[in-house]
Amino acid sequence: MGEHNEFGKEGEKLAADFLLEKGYEILYKNYRYLKAEIDIIAQKENVLAIVEVRARSNDQIIPIAETITPKKIKLLVTAADYYITENDLDVDVRFDVITILKNSKIFKIEHLESAFYHF
Repeated sequence: MGEHNEFGKEGEKLAADFLLEKGYEILYKNYRYLKAEIDIIAQKENVLAIVEVRARSNDQIIPIAETITPKKIKLLVTAADYYITENDLDVDVRFDVITILKNSKIFKIEHLESAFYHF
């Protein structure tokens, strides 16, 4: 596995641990539907959080959250819709981004709730 893939997996674990500390229940990690993958599906009360995790060692060029493309958003929405329908859920849905910036000098996690909308 490439070093960037290992860092990505570490980022997803850090994000899941962060959500657990904030009172979320992790329902699914790396949920796949067709060409889409949702990093984390978590629930807190009646809110289902579809979470995209972005881990980087450097954010000098562009803010981490801005690396999510419209195509990626469309894929996340499609996969979330399928997950909700497949599990017959009656919940509010929110699309979140957790950014992790980690290098030898910095370790920072940000949780951007409702980072984008599905319409």
